[in-house]
Amino acid sequence: MTTKPTTGSVPLWQSQRVRKGLVAVLWYALLSVTALAVMLPFIWMISTSLKGPKEVFTYPPSWIPSAWRWQNYIDAWEGAKFGRYFLNSVFVALAVTLGQVITCSMAAYAFARMNFRGKNLVFALYLSTTMISTQVTLVPSYLVMKWLGWMDSYKALIVPFLTSPFAIFMMRQAFMTMPRELEEAARLDGCGRVRFLVQILLPLSKPVIASQALFAFMGNWNSYLWPLIITTRQDLRTLQIGLRYFVSQEGGTQWGLFMAAAVLVSLPVIVIYFVVQKSFVEGIATTGLKGT
Repeated sequence: MTTKPTTGSVPLWQSQRVRKGLVAVLWYALLSVTALAVMLPFIWMISTSLKGPKEVFTYPPSWIPSAWRWQNYIDAWEGAKFGRYFLNSVFVALAVTLGQVITCSMAAYAFARMNFRGKNLVFALYLSTTMISTQVTLVPSYLVMKWLGWMDSYKALIVPFLTSPFAIFMMRQAFMTMPRELEEAARLDGCGRVRFLVQILLPLSKPVIASQALFAFMGNWNSYLWPLIITTRQDLRTLQIGLRYFVSQEGGTQWGLFMAAAVLVSLPVIVIYFVVQKSFVEGIATTGLKGT
């Protein structure tokens, strides 16, 4: 009669499954604390926007208002020309976003799918412009706008931002992952370069396009310095400039109104992000899978 060798029982805490579970719990706890720390200022902004003037300065501070003052949003909207500012910001941000999708997709296609002399050098030089600070080019850009006679116009708010080296890089990396056989088959069917780009490449690159569009929209929606120096007319102010003048006009004491105005300014970007969140994550994850 033979006996099988026995091994000592493994403690529960040494089990691989239990250890993976503990690591996952720790990671989720760390991410939850980090997310809460990031969200606290926004939560406090919403809470303050619903408080009365006296309750804002109560100590200890309360996170939940005793009386929900929704009138702050109406007063903030009517206290300045926020309707006009909102339309200006929407128009400028959407125009720049659409322009970047068109120009950057065409440039990215040229760098990714076409062969011409000095392509890599031109791309490297163009990409190197991302290392130049915006403040360095602020004065030359202002002088160019003044020379063109575009001061106090939508053209000055839109045209300088119709292309982006970072967006071209993102799209180029996405286009390079597409198989060459796909383009060759399309050419055999009589498909030209523009048609191939519009009908095949762009639909297959929707996550990257969504990511680039979100970056472009957010960058122009939150733009403050350029609209401040390039426009002086009140009817051309964007939301960020309008918010700053609104604070100045109210004397710096109406914190409930200020926070309500800040929520109104932030809300469109948050809504757009949640709409394209899935495509945004996919676009960031797939960018750079194939190198130069």
